[in-house]
Amino acid sequence: MKPFPKKAVAQLVSYRPALGKVADTKPIRLSANEGALGWSPLVEDALRKGPVQLNHYNLPQSADLHEAIAERYDLDAKRILTANGSDELIGLICLAYLEDDDEAIHTQYGFLVFPQATIIAGGKPVVADDGANLTVSVDNILAAVSARTKIVFLANPNNPTGTLIDEAEVRRLHAGLPSSVILVLDWAYAEYVRDGMSYGARMVEAHDNVVMFRTFSKMHGLAAQRLGWGYFPDEIRDVLASIRPPFSINSIASTLGIAAVQDVDFQEQSISHNEKWQKAFPARMAELGYRVLPTWANFFLIDFSASSNASHNGPDAKTALQFMAERHILLREMTPYRLDDYLRMSIGTDDEMEQVLAAFAALKGAK
Repeated sequence: MKPFPKKAVAQLVSYRPALGKVADTKPIRLSANEGALGWSPLVEDALRKGPVQLNHYNLPQSADLHEAIAERYDLDAKRILTANGSDELIGLICLAYLEDDDEAIHTQYGFLVFPQATIIAGGKPVVADDGANLTVSVDNILAAVSARTKIVFLANPNNPTGTLIDEAEVRRLHAGLPSSVILVLDWAYAEYVRDGMSYGARMVEAHDNVVMFRTFSKMHGLAAQRLGWGYFPDEIRDVLASIRPPFSINSIASTLGIAAVQDVDFQEQSISHNEKWQKAFPARMAELGYRVLPTWANFFLIDFSASSNASHNGPDAKTALQFMAERHILLREMTPYRLDDYLRMSIGTDDEMEQVLAAFAALKGAK
């Protein structure tokens, strides 16, 4: 008899990002929600200096990185825990707080790592349907809470829809939860909201059952370094620190993270660039006859359903995906989210965005 994984893992449909590929050329990769402007010049300087001793284990946690994050976002450094991307923190909170068959709620179009991590930990994922315009419904989340609920995951702005619920709704959600339920604020795209959604940190500081996850993979442009961090009540931080691998963060990632978080000028450039295209791209696509959903993040959902096209003869999502790939433009299909009529597209550089718009014009002409 061959070895078998535990039942929950054997039944798991694993989340693996499909970033797309093209042959024989460097593509315009707009399929992964990466930072459009790359990385900070301070990060470039830190790479050149190369202060890391590669033959030595790194510190389990970098106090310097914690202090840099805390100074930038007005936080208490003692509440911060860094990790190998915020994905690791999602897994750790599930492993630490879900007994077998305990429930973790995620939203209908929420990040697919939420149910995956829940299942791996032995828990049961529970889906709360979204409301109008693919937006989180606080009422539906609260209605899904049961005696078995231990965690509620809220991605805001949400991936892949780009939608946002406001502070009043987030606070209403928390107020409606039992004090034994952990509310996870996945703030991966918070930097793209002009005020940085700082109320999330204030909620963590005021309550024992709220945590906030953040990442360096988006605006800071350090996706390859796999650097994430969380802000926690003291007790939850200590629990996760006790089960997190001791050398989860590599020394280079820590050094570059310090440089990235300190470069406020670069962050402002990134936010301004993002805001420019948040407005311009949907308007210019509408002129071409496409419907693009409004976004609070650094990506768009493009609607290819028949109902979005007045003449019902526009390209479908599969046709558009292939058409773009043939022109070395990589977009993200949404079938894993059961949004088969949509494609997700990250915001790129000015030149990349102009090339994408030209390609969509050509696609419309091809029909």
